[in-house]
Amino acid sequence: MSLIGPSQPRKPSGKGGAHRAENNRIYANPLPLLFITPGNTRYISPHRVLGLFGLSGVRIENPHCEGVLDPATRSVWITNSKDAMILWRRGFFGKGDLSRSEPSWYTRQVNARKAAGKYLTSEEIREKRRKERQQFKLDRSKALAEAAAEKEAAFAEGREASTVAIPSGATWKPQPAEGLSLPSVHPEQGIPEEDPIEEDPVEEVEHLQLTLQEAFFLLWNLDCLTVLDSVTDEAMGLKSIWSAFKRVYHPPGIAPNLSSTYDGRFDNPFLVHYAAYHYYRSLGWVVKGGIKFCVDYLLYKRGPVFAHAEFAIVVLPVYEDPEDQKTSPFDLNNASPFSWTWLSTINRVNSQVQKTLILTYVTIPARSRVNPEVLSSPAALSHYSVREVVLRRFIPARMRD
Repeated sequence: MSLIGPSQPRKPSGKGGAHRAENNRIYANPLPLLFITPGNTRYISPHRVLGLFGLSGVRIENPHCEGVLDPATRSVWITNSKDAMILWRRGFFGKGDLSRSEPSWYTRQVNARKAAGKYLTSEEIREKRRKERQQFKLDRSKALAEAAAEKEAAFAEGREASTVAIPSGATWKPQPAEGLSLPSVHPEQGIPEEDPIEEDPVEEVEHLQLTLQEAFFLLWNLDCLTVLDSVTDEAMGLKSIWSAFKRVYHPPGIAPNLSSTYDGRFDNPFLVHYAAYHYYRSLGWVVKGGIKFCVDYLLYKRGPVFAHAEFAIVVLPVYEDPEDQKTSPFDLNNASPFSWTWLSTINRVNSQVQKTLILTYVTIPARSRVNPEVLSSPAALSHYSVREVVLRRFIPARMRD
């Protein structure tokens, strides 16, 4: 499910100004909801009269997207291309299941056929650069090995070693693929014409995949998403969605008599991670998964297409009552005290990519203080609290000032 059209040749602009302006236009709305303000008029309008009484005349446009719950992948699938485009371009919700972020699989296939790789998507450019860097390292290693072998041979023979060119990042250029040659044709014969081969049209097979935290934020806070049951294909109510999202984290094959035990736990992984996700999303950050950098979330100021993430979030569950942790059926990540080796590793990884590490402590309410019956509705989230600690690695060479 591609949200971008096939690449078209365009005139180069100074310092990418045209490209930034285009991104500002496409991703101008931070949320799927649109707040439409009526145009100004010279005469008294009903909207101005409402303003005198403290009422707003702004009209809210709700896209009402639809998705299907998939318990196996713990996600909600958006199969409609229009809904997927709205959710991605208005808040960067979800990711393409065949792409790294923005669903662009269809566009990549079309570009491969039409332009023969001349115009590439961002993912194709990134993969091309990675292959070139890998080839550069191989060529450089080969040249260094040849230079060392030449010096040893010259020393053994008592002669001066010949110079071996060692490629550098400034002079090395990728070589075209070998083994690709056109058949030889006599000039008088000309190039034989071939019958055009009709290719089958590219079928769209990609969908937008929302995490459970993203889906619940959209349906509970913004009321712009309807979740369908994967079995009955019917719309699910808030109460059934709330129970289904928590039940996804239950162990497979659990006995029916133990289901109520899991339902009455405040340390359900969905609840803990949603508390952190809701906290940062409500502050205006674009929250995306951070498994690539060994963290739970990444925080973007505007979105992935504008700049890299500034902060890396590690969710640390904290039990208000230590007895709840001892009797918990869930094995929460980072719930036990971490080691300094682990902390130094995570901090170093994110410092190398210019990200500030934030330890986000989510306090899990004690069952002895809060009645587990409140877990029957999202009102239970009001009993969670979030604290954060910013951690930065001290680098003497960079922080002398």
